[in-house]
Parts: sequence; C-alpha cells; structure tokens
Amino acid sequence: MSDETPKVGAHLISLGDEAATERLGRDLAAILKPGDIVALSGHLGSGKSLLARAILREIAGDPELEAPSPTFTLVQSYDTPRGAVLHADLYRVRSPDELDDIGLIEDLERVITLVEWPDRAGTRLPAGRRLDIVLDVEPDRPETGRIASLAGGVLWRSRLSIAVAARELIDAAGWAAAKREYMLGDASTRAYERLTQPDGETAILMISPPRPDGPPIRLGKPYSAIAHLAESVDAFVAMDHGLRSLGYSAPEILAQDLITGLLLIEDLGDGGVLDAEGAPIPERYEAAALLLADLHRHTLPTILPVAEGRDHVIPDYDREAMTIETELMLEWYAPHIAGVTLPAVTKAEFGRIWDKLFDEILEAPTTWTLRDFHSPNLIWLPEREGHAKLGLIDFQDSLLGNPAYDLVSLGQDARVDVPAALELRLLAAYGKARRADDETFDLAGFARAYAILGAQRNTKIAGIFARLDRRDGKPAYLKHLPRIETYLRRNLDHPALEELKGWYLQYLPKLFETA
Repeated sequence: MSDETPKVGAHLISLGDEAATERLGRDLAAILKPGDIVALSGHLGSGKSLLARAILREIAGDPELEAPSPTFTLVQSYDTPRGAVLHADLYRVRSPDELDDIGLIEDLERVITLVEWPDRAGTRLPAGRRLDIVLDVEPDRPETGRIASLAGGVLWRSRLSIAVAARELIDAAGWAAAKREYMLGDASTRAYERLTQPDGETAILMISPPRPDGPPIRLGKPYSAIAHLAESVDAFVAMDHGLRSLGYSAPEILAQDLITGLLLIEDLGDGGVLDAEGAPIPERYEAAALLLADLHRHTLPTILPVAEGRDHVIPDYDREAMTIETELMLEWYAPHIAGVTLPAVTKAEFGRIWDKLFDEILEAPTTWTLRDFHSPNLIWLPEREGHAKLGLIDFQDSLLGNPAYDLVSLGQDARVDVPAALELRLLAAYGKARRADDETFDLAGFARAYAILGAQRNTKIAGIFARLDRRDGKPAYLKHLPRIETYLRRNLDHPALEELKGWYLQYLPKLFETA
C-alpha cells in the first residue's frame, strides 16, 4: 500500500455468520465502479473468498455463480452486465514483479478488481481507488463470527459512509432480508435501488447525499446555487409531505437518514403514462394536466416542515435562475452542437431579449413548480381514485414559479414526442379546469407565458444535453436534441417571441436547418 493516499477512519462491521458476510458482499457490489480495487486481507479461512464470491455473484446477477478462488490460476476474469471483473488470489505470488506476467495491473481503471492477499503485490495496486478490507475472527464467536474492517482513501470516504448508513437504515426499517437491486438513474447525481422482501413487497432506497459545491461561476456562487438545485434531501422530504397533504400520490417515506441523505420510500411501481411503443397515452397525459390545474388552484405555503425544528424554504424561480439556465445554450449548444463561437456583444443581446421576457413572467403570481413534471417522473396507479391515480416522483428541485412551467414540461416532454394536437388538448383541459374554479382565469395570458417558458425550458435543455455529451461523456442524450429543437421552434412562432426568434435565425440558424 502506498503511503501517498491517506486512509479514512475504518468502519468496523460485525459479521455473525456466513450469511452476514454474503450480505456485506452484496452491499459492496452495489457501490463498486470500474477502476475500483477491493483488497481482501486476513488469515487463511477468514472469509476472503466467501466475501469475494458474494460480490461477484451480485455484480453478475447470478446467485449460483461458482466463482472459486483462483488459487492456482492466480487471476480469473468474469464478464458481467456491469463490465469486466477480475478476481485475483496472490497467495502463491512471491514477488510483485510476477504481476507483470499475469497481466493483473493492466487496464485496472476499466475493470472492477477483487484481490485476495494484496500485500503480495507490494505497491503495484494503486491506492487512490483501493478499498482495503481486513477480515478477522470475532473473539466471542471464533467458529462463525468475523469482524470486517473497511478503509479507503479519500475517494472512499463518502461511499463507505453511505454504504454503512444505508445498511443501518434498511435493517432498522425491517428490510434486512430484502434483495437490493440497482436501478438505472437519470442525469442527476442521485442513485436508486429497489428492495424486494422475501414475500415480494418492494420499496425504493433513494441515495441523495448533500450536494458538494461546484466551482463558483458568478458572484461567488456555483451553478447549483444560482439555479436553485436541491442541496440536500430535505427538499424532497418537505415537498413529499406537502404533496401528500393535498391528497396527491407522492411516495410515503418509510425511513430516513437526513444527515447522510438516504430515504427508504414507497415503491409506486413501473406503470407509466406511455404505451408499449413509448408514445404518450392521451388520457393519462390529460389526467396529469388536470392534476396541475388542481394544484394551482390552491393557496400553497412557501415554507414546509422537514422534521422537528427543521424547515425547508421553497426558493423562488427568480431571474438569476432562469438566466443561467438559458445561458447553457450559449455555453454548450452553440459551440459544440451548432459549431458557432458567439462574440460577447451577441451574447449580451441574447440576455437583453430574455430579460424583457422574464419581466412578464416575474409579474405573475407564483405556485409550486415541480420543475420536472414529465413522463419519467409520472407513475400510473389505476387502483387509486381521482388525482391520486398519478404517482409523482423527482420533485426535490421544486421552486415557486409561474404555473405554466410544469404544463410545458408535460406538453413538451423532453424524452417523448408529444404531437401538437395533444399539446393543445392539454392546454384546453388545463384552461377549462382553471376557468371552472376561477372565471377570471386569463387563458390568453397563460398561453403567452406558456410559450415564453417553453422557449426558456427547451433552450435550457438543449444546453444541458450538449453538456451531458461534451462534459460528462453521456452522448445518449443527443438523440433527444431534434425533439427539443422542434419544441423550441414551436414556441418561437408565438408573437411574444418574435425578437428572440430573430436572434436565433441570425446567430444559430442550425436550429432551423434541422426542421
């Protein structure tokens, strides 16, 4: 082990029997990534191979995988749904130089590596991504009991704390026997697991640690602070309580660890608002529009409780937030998608036009803006009644904003082609419901705000998808860009956006070339 990377304080875990060791292996498998090295130390019979096998079986998704200790082959490779995994047993290695012959230290950054007897490798195993696990006999139970000491470099600090806290939360909530299954996440930093009890009952583990501050980009603030992105799990808890108090189907919170950022929540299932071909189901989209109309007729609080003596203040969707979102178009889409370098005076003109449009938006009364009210976050619950038929998730970034914003999110779904006829149907259903509650509801003014915010949202998303590709190495989001461009052009046809459309035609003509 190199001395260059400091070790964080070790986590000591009591393993009462083989089942506990296997469970630790499954928990570790859930957080391992390519490039990670799990170094397993301990005397003969301490359980290193048992733990390695449990990790391998979980990663491979095969509970019957043989995975014998490679005592004689030294290294065994496994192809898994999460990429290649190497399992090495270095007991017979006499010199670290022998690792060159067996190819163990090649391409370590691209595979998950499990190493028994890592001390035989000397300093050949990089310390930065290395998790050291030392297994020892538990004095009170020498036959079956073991104690695992887990420690790693600074990169492991958060991951280990989350893994240990998640196990404690799951056990305390009565879900110790549940199988944990990693779920594909979204473009955010959150992670999710589906837990399944032996009787088939399910729940979702939401892993949302406090957001670290990014680099300051304006007035000493990072992007997340300016755009008012949730910085802790408190926002989700507060909005969840608020939505449930109004009778909507936000998931029940079964257990929580607010410090670490862990929630065990109700599993609302996989029933969505799309058909088998991935197209919108009009009746379900209309039900979502009517839910928004119902939400917007309420006088809603701006401060919500999180826990005893702990509140969440819902931020305003203010000028600074809307501005920095539209600027993503200039920073990412223009140079990397349109191939255009815009001079400062052109960017300033862009900002001036938006400022006038934001003046209109900011004059209107505000309501809860859930911000990502679209198909991935809407769950269909046919067994429930009324507005409760629609399950709601992913609302932690909610703000106080114009009521048109969430209807735009629905009617111009970033991941699904919403036909213009269906979009008009949603606007009509929403307007009719609002008029039924308030005869003074201004449908024309709402439609104007809808077009402005539709342009703002799609300008933002075009920039975000370009950023996900260029900065984060996630090119899959580019397949959605033609849809976003179509929505943006649709909004720019509104008379309120004539000046903005002129700017786009002059400086980003590619937007119209793809029509």
